[in-house]
Amino acid sequence: MTIDDDRPDLPSAEEALARLMAGNGRFVRGEPTISHPPREVLANLARGQRPFATILGCSDSRVPPELLFDAAFGELFIIRVAGNVMSPSVAGSIQYAGTHLGTQLFMVLGHEGCGAVQAALAAKFEGKQERSRIQTLLQDILPGLDDIDPQLAPRLQMNCAVEANVRWTLRQMIESPEGRERMAEGQIQIVGAVCEITTGQVRLLA
Repeated sequence: MTIDDDRPDLPSAEEALARLMAGNGRFVRGEPTISHPPREVLANLARGQRPFATILGCSDSRVPPELLFDAAFGELFIIRVAGNVMSPSVAGSIQYAGTHLGTQLFMVLGHEGCGAVQAALAAKFEGKQERSRIQTLLQDILPGLDDIDPQLAPRLQMNCAVEANVRWTLRQMIESPEGRERMAEGQIQIVGAVCEITTGQVRLLA
């Protein structure tokens, strides 16, 4: 792995995950520690970023990772796209984070009630069609929904589909040539999680 700078103080994947979940705990309890940074903090960040984790999350406005994990400016490298789907540009952003920023923890963060997943379910089971660009996005979600039972109650079906979509993105990351190479190094960790929309609590997937 090539990293732009020598950064021995970057946390391990395990330390980064513990830091994320501790921040989410503070958020859920209503005890966040992060406020708007003073101007000098932003000036320091202009010289370079040193995020301790990379998060691929959904574009949904209700699940901003910085707030959910009580993280300050510059602490998280965040990629957001509807449905937290994998694509060539997303993969490039992830590779950049690992290669040039040195992050060792990568999280795919889905959330309850995801509109993109709901639209994919409607396309799969009801034949509904969206406008062309949205339909292209749904094609990135549908392969992960192959095992979803059409007979499930709607809420349970949706919850299962959200988890399945996160796992599908995880699988694509892990099974890519770059993912296999990095995993073989034994330093990085790739995890999946789902945010409960009503509480903001983030639940790690086993």
